[in-house]
Amino acid sequence: MELPNGTHKSIFDLFKLNGKRALVTGGSKGLGLIIAEALAEAGADVAINSRNLIDCHEAADKIGTATGRRVIGVRGDVAKSSDVAAMKNEIERQMGTIDILINNAGINIRGPVEEISEADWDAVMDINLKGPFLCSKAFGPEMCERGWGRIINLGSIMSVISLSARSPYASSKAAILGLTRTLALEWATKGVTVNAICPGPFGTEMNRQLLNDPVKYKDFVSRIPLGRWGDLHEIAGTSVFLASDAASYVTGSALFVDGGWTAQ
Repeated sequence: MELPNGTHKSIFDLFKLNGKRALVTGGSKGLGLIIAEALAEAGADVAINSRNLIDCHEAADKIGTATGRRVIGVRGDVAKSSDVAAMKNEIERQMGTIDILINNAGINIRGPVEEISEADWDAVMDINLKGPFLCSKAFGPEMCERGWGRIINLGSIMSVISLSARSPYASSKAAILGLTRTLALEWATKGVTVNAICPGPFGTEMNRQLLNDPVKYKDFVSRIPLGRWGDLHEIAGTSVFLASDAASYVTGSALFVDGGWTAQ
């Protein structure tokens, strides 16, 4: 495949991430862990963040051993600007500057609105929305200076639809699409793309209470045209695509990985 600069790459080469460095927030478990592993398998060195340093190191050791890539664990609360700054300094000290930022860290507090406290609302908004804002603000400008970067925000099917008892989560994930589009416009001429992945139901720890409730599980499956929840590995290809040169003309978009739920 002939590129505009006159170089030739095979379609497979466009998906390779050799020489790139990635940060995955909330990367020690669930979809974040799968995404971190996928990026490393595609050739990137990866920093894994969570609020628990032991979890970070365990995930980093597992992925590094499996892929042969350099993978480090870095503790930090993405909702605190001081933690984000310290995390950035530590990553750059150990690994160098970040080319790919995956804003994956997220929480969910369920309940009818009259039972959701102000503290509950703030906790969800801080991690799910303020975190991606702070991390993008910390890492994005330097990507722009270097002329290449990828920022991928984790949205949800609830970025565009909702369910009862999800007011903080649905609100935060709807706002993620607004942040994604705005940053995409601001950095479009600087070699940095900003996109969102919007998963449907996956068997993560966050969804454990639904998986363990046969009635709720059946209700969810009835809404999915493919007739099942997503397997964790099914988020991997989407992540590598948006992080790679294969997606160089994709920005400000949301890619739904939901078994067809939002197509209805």
